[in-house]
Amino acid sequence: MVENNQNDVEKDKVAVEIPDTAHQVSTDSWFQAGFVLTTGINSVFVLGYSGTIMVPLGWIGGVVGLILATAVSLYANMLVAKLHEFGGRRHIRYRDLAAFIYGRNAYSITWALQYVNLFMINIGYLILGGSALKACYVLFRDDHMMKLPYFIGIAGFVCILFAIATPHLSSLRLWLGCSTVLSLIYIVVACVLAAKDGIKAPPRDYSLPSGSSASKIFTTIGASANLVFAFNTGMLPEIQATVRQPAVKNMLKALYFQFTVGVLPMYAVTFIGYWAYGSATTTYLLNSVSGPVWIKATANISAFLQSVIALHIFASPTYEYLDTKFGIRGSALKIENLAFRIAARGGYLVISSLVSALLPFLGDFESLTGALSTFPLTFILANHMYLVAKKTKLNSLQKLWHWLNVAFFGLMSLAATVAALRLIAVDSKEYHVFADI
Repeated sequence: MVENNQNDVEKDKVAVEIPDTAHQVSTDSWFQAGFVLTTGINSVFVLGYSGTIMVPLGWIGGVVGLILATAVSLYANMLVAKLHEFGGRRHIRYRDLAAFIYGRNAYSITWALQYVNLFMINIGYLILGGSALKACYVLFRDDHMMKLPYFIGIAGFVCILFAIATPHLSSLRLWLGCSTVLSLIYIVVACVLAAKDGIKAPPRDYSLPSGSSASKIFTTIGASANLVFAFNTGMLPEIQATVRQPAVKNMLKALYFQFTVGVLPMYAVTFIGYWAYGSATTTYLLNSVSGPVWIKATANISAFLQSVIALHIFASPTYEYLDTKFGIRGSALKIENLAFRIAARGGYLVISSLVSALLPFLGDFESLTGALSTFPLTFILANHMYLVAKKTKLNSLQKLWHWLNVAFFGLMSLAATVAALRLIAVDSKEYHVFADI
C-alpha cells in the first residue's frame, strides 16, 4: 500500500507541467534582489506598524515580537531559498517547487494560497496609496468632498498605468532606486516629525487597548499575524528566479541584506511613532504627525508613489502567469502586447481597487493576510518542504524541530484567521461599505 502511494506521488511529479516563463530569468545581481526585498519591507506599510503592531502589543510584546519575527522570518526564507535548485532543476515559482516536492495537487493549492496572499497585499497598498492621497488633500482643503474610496480609485488608476508601462519584475531597475529615495523621504519625515511631537508632548498612555478578555486575546493574535506580514513576501522563489547564478548563494546574500540593513528603517519608524503618540497612534502615522504643510505633503506624495512601485512587485507573479499562459512574448511595445496588458492587468487592478474601496480596514486585512497565507506559505510550507526534501540528510532532532515549527505555525494560522475575521466583522458593523476612514 505504501509502495503504491509512493508510486502515485512519483507519477504526479512527472505529470506536473512547469512551463517556461515569458518574463526574464537569471539577469539580476543579488544586490538588486536585496533592494526588491527591502522595498517590500520598507514600503508604505511601515507607516502603519506603530498602530497595527505596537498599539495592540505594547512595548514589551511589540519589541520582542518584532525581533523574534525578524529571526524566524529570516530562517524560514533561507529554507525556501536553499530549495531553489532542489532535484537538479530551477524552481522559478513557489507553486513549481511545491509541485516538484509533493505532486500535482500541491501546485494548485500553493498557487491559490499565494494568489490570496498577493491579492490581499495589493489591497493594502491601494488602501495606503488612497490614504496618502487623502492625507495630502486634507492638508489644503477640509471640505470633505473627496472621500477615501475616491482616492483609492485614483491610486488604482495610476497603478494600472504603471503596470502597462512596466512589463516585468526585472524592468524595475531604475524604479527600485526611485522607491528607495521615496521610502527614505516618508520614513525620515515621519521619524523627525514624530520625534519632535514626542519631545514636546506630555506623558503618553502606553496601556493596551481596553475591552473584554476575549477581545484582548483576539487583538493580540491578530497583531501576531501583522508581525509576520511585516517581513515576508510570499513570493521568494519568483524573486530568486531573477537572480544570476549561483542563485542560492546570491539569494542568501540578498536575504542577509534585507534582514540586517533593510529592517533598520522599519524598526526606527515603528518604535519612534509609538513612543511619540502611545496608544493614540493611528494606522497611518503621517495622520498623527504635526509640522509644516509642505513637508507633510511631500511625505504623503512620496508614500503614494512608493505604494505604486511596491504594488507592482507583489502583482508581478500574477502578471507573469497571465503573460506566460497567453504567450505574451517579444517587445513590450508590440500593439498586441500592450493591448493585453491593458486588458489583463487593468482588469485585475480594477477588481483590487473595488475591494479596497469597499472594505478599507487596513489593520484587519494585514491580519487576515498573515493568517491565511503568510503563515502557511512562509512558515508551515517552508518547514515541511525542507523536511520532505532533506529527510535523508536530517537527524531526528532536526526533524523534530521542523515538525514543531509546522505544528506551532499551523495552530497560529488557525487562531489568527478566526481573530482577523472577527475584527473585520466588528469593523464592518461600525463602518458602512465604502467607508471614509
